[in-house]
Amino acid sequence: MTKITNPIGVITDSFRLPVREALVKAKEVGADGVQIYAVSGEMDPANLSQEARKELRSYIDSLGLHISALVGDLGGHGFQDKHANPEKVEKSKRILDLALELGTNVVTTHIGIVPHKENEIYYAMQQASEELSQYANSLGAHFAIETGPEPSVHLKSFLDTLTGTGVAVNFDPANMVMVTGDDPVQGVYTLKDYIVHTHVKDGVRLREVDPRDVYGMLGYEPMSHEKIAEMATSGPFKEVPLGEGKVDFDAYFQALVDIGYQGYLTIEREVGDTPEADIRKAVEFIKRYK
Repeated sequence: MTKITNPIGVITDSFRLPVREALVKAKEVGADGVQIYAVSGEMDPANLSQEARKELRSYIDSLGLHISALVGDLGGHGFQDKHANPEKVEKSKRILDLALELGTNVVTTHIGIVPHKENEIYYAMQQASEELSQYANSLGAHFAIETGPEPSVHLKSFLDTLTGTGVAVNFDPANMVMVTGDDPVQGVYTLKDYIVHTHVKDGVRLREVDPRDVYGMLGYEPMSHEKIAEMATSGPFKEVPLGEGKVDFDAYFQALVDIGYQGYLTIEREVGDTPEADIRKAVEFIKRYK
């Protein structure tokens, strides 16, 4: 069996508890680190004074946890709408600033589905992503796009048009299995130069689905995590506890070892009635490979 040494993270929101309670739970289930949403509410950068940031960081340190990444996913149409982009780019930069103050250099996000043709939407996304990439490069940090909305080969060709790896990849194998039917193991090798963070999640695809119906597109309903969670429970695909779906974790973890990935394996559980039990099981599942 593949031996892995990666730290294990958990998305605090998966516990569906207030941030501090979720941090304590993450420690209890055996995680090394946490990923926290920093888009709205108490974690919105606009709502956190310097004092509050320092205090939060020392609280996380006191639990013996690290932050694997922040979630800076602004939802909606990602960066497809050039009129909405200036404000979203600005907010994304502030989330990255917060991430660095809290001790991580990764912010994960969805930018929207990258069109297959170079059209107006493609150029709007490219322009916003280039601005974010240059900003992140200047700070030695990354905005990490989550895999799933498009095949990995196409995502790589888009990333290759940007400067450096300021815009990189948050690899989620389950999204690929559930939505595009893309092979996550091959995807790791394809995107090897860009992977800076991963989500550990499992799922099955029950029937073909148009990614635009899941992740939104200009002219389609915008993306929302609530909608994705609903689809993953009763829709064309299903998110399931680790090891019960179609992600071949033996081969997937081996691929991560092969490319020299040493970052976090962060557990995400968006559905189910017993998140804490599922997350505990997921931690145990990953530890079998250690």
